[in-house]
Amino acid sequence: MDVTLHLAQDPEADELLGRSPLAALVGMLLDQQVPMEWAFKGPSTIARRMGAEDLDAHDIAAYDPDAFAALLSEKPAVHRYPGSMAGRVQQLCRYLVDTYDGDAEAVWRGVDSGKELLKRLQELPGFGKQKAQIFLALLGKQLGVRPEGWREAAGAYGQADSFRSVADITGPESLTKVRAYKQEAKAAAKAKASGG
Repeated sequence: MDVTLHLAQDPEADELLGRSPLAALVGMLLDQQVPMEWAFKGPSTIARRMGAEDLDAHDIAAYDPDAFAALLSEKPAVHRYPGSMAGRVQQLCRYLVDTYDGDAEAVWRGVDSGKELLKRLQELPGFGKQKAQIFLALLGKQLGVRPEGWREAAGAYGQADSFRSVADITGPESLTKVRAYKQEAKAAAKAKASGG
């Protein structure tokens, strides 16, 4: 895995996301209740604060939980909820250590079908169906991981030429389109909820 992603809109953070399967997974995990650039810059910030070039699932899993929460809480914080997200990142890394010997790429390496890949992603702590489908779409659209049926398994996020999620962000222009789509979807959901 060595591609250029543009999710953090920050060259150093995006370089790490493009070469580190664990950084990409952690960025996706952090992508909730904060702007996506902030979420995807998180892995680079965590690595730098740990004095490392990359994230290591074994190191994060073994880190003292209070110290790890403090590391994510340093200003500027890695997330709006740094303490709870620190726990989630450690939970994800513990799962990867226990299930895949800490090798994040093993989650998708050699998977034969999109259905199986979606199942594996949904088994990750913090990855519900929607987050798993978005990450599956990111793997297929930008990281070259395309097992048979991956687009179908990713649902609407797998559609070609769409601007629904981080899977479709390749630069500032597509980021603007994804933001517009999300705002429209939010407005439509709000209108539906209020009976309008």
